[in-house]
Amino acid sequence: MQTAGTPGSRRNDVRPVRPFERVLVANRGEIAVRVIRTLRRLGIHAIAVYSDADADAPHVRLADEAVRIGPAQASQSYLDRDRLVAAALATGAQAVHPGYGFLSEDVGFASACRAAGIVFVGPGDEALEVMGDKIRAKRHVEASGVPVVPGVSDPGLDDAALAAAGEGVGFPLLVKPSAGGGGKGMQVARDSAELAAAIPAARRVALAAFGDDTLLLERLIERPRHIEVQVLADAAGAVIHLGERECSLQRRHQKVIEEAPSPLLDAETRARIGAAACDAARSVGYLGAGTVEFLVSDAAPDEFFFIEMNTRLQVEHPVTELVTGADLVEAQLRIAAGEPLAIAQDEVRLDGHAIEARVYAESPERGFLPSTGDVLAWREPEGPGVRIDGGIREGQEVTAHYDPMLAKVIAHGADRDEALDRLDRALADTVVLGVETNIAFLRRLLADPAVRAGRLDTGLIDRMPPAAADAPPTVLLEAAATLALAEESPDTAAARTDGPVAWLEARGWRPGGRSGSRVLLAPRDEPHAVEAVDVDGDSVVSPTAITRRAADGTIWTHDDGRTAAFLRLHRRQAAETRRAAAERGGLTADPELRAPMPGTVTALLVADGDLVEAGDPVVAIEAMKMEHRVVAAIGGIARVAVAVGDLVARDRVVARIEPAPSTSDPAPSAGAHEATVPSAAPHEE
Repeated sequence: MQTAGTPGSRRNDVRPVRPFERVLVANRGEIAVRVIRTLRRLGIHAIAVYSDADADAPHVRLADEAVRIGPAQASQSYLDRDRLVAAALATGAQAVHPGYGFLSEDVGFASACRAAGIVFVGPGDEALEVMGDKIRAKRHVEASGVPVVPGVSDPGLDDAALAAAGEGVGFPLLVKPSAGGGGKGMQVARDSAELAAAIPAARRVALAAFGDDTLLLERLIERPRHIEVQVLADAAGAVIHLGERECSLQRRHQKVIEEAPSPLLDAETRARIGAAACDAARSVGYLGAGTVEFLVSDAAPDEFFFIEMNTRLQVEHPVTELVTGADLVEAQLRIAAGEPLAIAQDEVRLDGHAIEARVYAESPERGFLPSTGDVLAWREPEGPGVRIDGGIREGQEVTAHYDPMLAKVIAHGADRDEALDRLDRALADTVVLGVETNIAFLRRLLADPAVRAGRLDTGLIDRMPPAAADAPPTVLLEAAATLALAEESPDTAAARTDGPVAWLEARGWRPGGRSGSRVLLAPRDEPHAVEAVDVDGDSVVSPTAITRRAADGTIWTHDDGRTAAFLRLHRRQAAETRRAAAERGGLTADPELRAPMPGTVTALLVADGDLVEAGDPVVAIEAMKMEHRVVAAIGGIARVAVAVGDLVARDRVVARIEPAPSTSDPAPSAGAHEATVPSAAPHEE
């Protein structure tokens, strides 16, 4: 099979082995690792950059050379054009590969590289400028005959005028920042009131994320399919596409699972949408690898509408590589070096089916809040057709500074069913301990009948019941309890069962000896759900169980595709936890509002002393590209304990709700973290 990613694959076509000698990768995490692997395969000297938070990260270890570019804050490291260009010059890099996110679509960075005599592995300034502005891009491709979604795209409109124009388009509407991508700042408005609230919220997020609060409105297409087309274009003007990817499984406009090819499109529609993508690329003199994104009506799959063009590599590019045999990073490098495409459109073939799942450090049971902490265990799955693109290692700290994606698990099969089965097994065999992940959620999603049948749309995940934590299986409880006892010192164990406080927690105790031990465990986020686990000499722990203890005492366990984190409690602690919950009428009625994770306070949504109702947002906290609104669980008077700009740790009290004089027996709300909207971290699409 001829492939687009391996120039030189044409018969009798001789090309240099290395398009460059030295390349700097201006990124971090799994994409930096991915690019460096291709560089090393081609014999190119790979240069990494790193912030203080990434000094010992996998991409730094894998590279041939690494340069420190600043502190952990992205604005002072991975987003600093001058530092990156200086690093490239200091190391003699001939080219810079920007990966995705950060400065990959920044025309200023591309121009700075070129001004310094360094090749920017990406398109020219026209493509970056036109396609980097959603309003301008939409107008541009529409003039080239590419169908677009009806909407409003006038950057000169203020909030009131934009809302009035939106009324004319009709509801529902999607409010989108013109700059940036990845769903950051997007808001759905189904009526005038929602639109009035969505516009300022989207502007705030857009300004924080991209430094540009320009918005556009688009008619929201109900139950749409998100289809994107991979294109390649060389300096001679040749443009081809490598088929499409289905990216309809999204949560809050963030892609979760992607596949190639789409189960929706037939051959005729595939050819038409591919041709439209190539037309969009030609219209800006595109160079390199890019992706043109479309909405396709589930009810009328032969109709499609341009959304935007991503002028870089996509997170989900591996599924295209697996079905075409391409190495898209190599293709980017060779095109940037001036080589022509090594394949024509009629030579592109799609082989089998590939599906990718994004593994995030987040807790689906807590509203998909990002999770931070030290990676205590990391095991990659193996098996036929399985590929892992990861950027973590054991011992690494997952911080709130960057995007929460840890790795991508990708599976290829002869058909879609085989690819789905292989991906599910691979996820079950993926072990991450020390931070919460979405792996169990991904497996539930893959098992959904609509997903198995290929009946996808961008709202499918949002219609699923809220994720709920399953009761921890016995095998994990036993593994955790066994670790808890094994790590006790002899003196502690003796005091626990023989000393003057033995009555506090000992069980299986009798005069003259012990028949066993009882350990009290509770899920990390449900300390009231205490389980008593008896461990004795006859207890047998699963030989496949993996257990680790974190520095804070949390015990993490994994076995047969299931993971749990436990707190060990003494009897007195368990009793106090139950009593506190009973006194406040249940856990959801806690008057103290706590930060769901480490982050920065971006807005106070009420003033100190304001009267609030249950469910009212009180404080907005930004962390790992999301803005989290902490809401009141009960009605009363808000006493705010933080200020805008404060850095807060997980579980820090940010506000307290005191009883109002006229309030009696307030009803609890559904929870303390009601809303999460995409926000400012720039690393992901």
